[in-house]
Amino acid sequence: MSQPRRVPRSRAWRVLALPALVCVLAACSSTPAPGGGGTAAGPGASASGAAPSPTPTGPPGTLFDTFHYTGADDPALAAHGWEVRDGAGGPGIKDTWSTAGAAFPEDADAQGGRVLRLRSTTDGTKQGTGQVEVYSTGNNLFNGTFAARVYLADKPGTGRTGDHVVQTFFPISAEDSSANYSELDYEYLPNGGWGAVGPKLDTTSWFKADPPDRVTHALKKSLGGWHLMMITALDGKVTYSLDGKELFTSSGKYVPREKMDIHFSNWFIDLLPSVAGPRSWDMKVNWFYYKADQALSQADVQQAVDGFYAAGTDYVNTVPKS
Repeated sequence: MSQPRRVPRSRAWRVLALPALVCVLAACSSTPAPGGGGTAAGPGASASGAAPSPTPTGPPGTLFDTFHYTGADDPALAAHGWEVRDGAGGPGIKDTWSTAGAAFPEDADAQGGRVLRLRSTTDGTKQGTGQVEVYSTGNNLFNGTFAARVYLADKPGTGRTGDHVVQTFFPISAEDSSANYSELDYEYLPNGGWGAVGPKLDTTSWFKADPPDRVTHALKKSLGGWHLMMITALDGKVTYSLDGKELFTSSGKYVPREKMDIHFSNWFIDLLPSVAGPRSWDMKVNWFYYKADQALSQADVQQAVDGFYAAGTDYVNTVPKS
């Protein structure tokens, strides 16, 4: 079962840089095979080397990022409205958040060949634990379609399995104490947690963080590997879908009530010294895509993403500022 995310937090506004040129999506509609293809060309050029057909501002109400950065300290990461958490608080093992877990390596199984990797580590002690989270700072995403291609890990990359690790993708309010608190969760627990066995994927829509008020659904199956996670929020209804299959819907008070940020995080529910030795868990994000005020299908999302990759467009943000 999900738990409130973290201590109340406030964010300083960061200026979101806009790219000078982006592709026209109608001209970019090829679809590579799942898990591969679509190697991105350099910015401003198509995969074939020809310049794409540009528009002055790009498709309106769109946020897209392929996470082509050099590291947590890359100035472009902050300029594009992302931050790697290094502060205190929860959830999980409090005060163990570290920028060291975020990296942007090449990956042969990723569209475009590059990913955001979130590596959490532990040896069963607080001193030996590092959790990782990357989140947006614009606080300007509301109704529409949220989508990400995410790699979920059933086993640690190194060491023994058994940790109650939580691999997550979610839009959330900037303040847990907000009167219009909003949060929409994907949480994958390969080894279970909070008294439940795994593997399982929880999808949860929140009305209030404290005391917890939410509705949730559990998909009890192994999901190790790459998946397209989507959330559509429109007309008083939230729908969660995985690889094009609808998992869960919420409505009534369990819908977004204010603008949110996007978070990707990889953390531990508790410490398990009984699992001997150090171990590391890798969650990966290939790309993130948001379209304001439209409930898109999986095919619509993939076509838009393929268009950006074909044109060599690594980042675009035409979502109005808060």
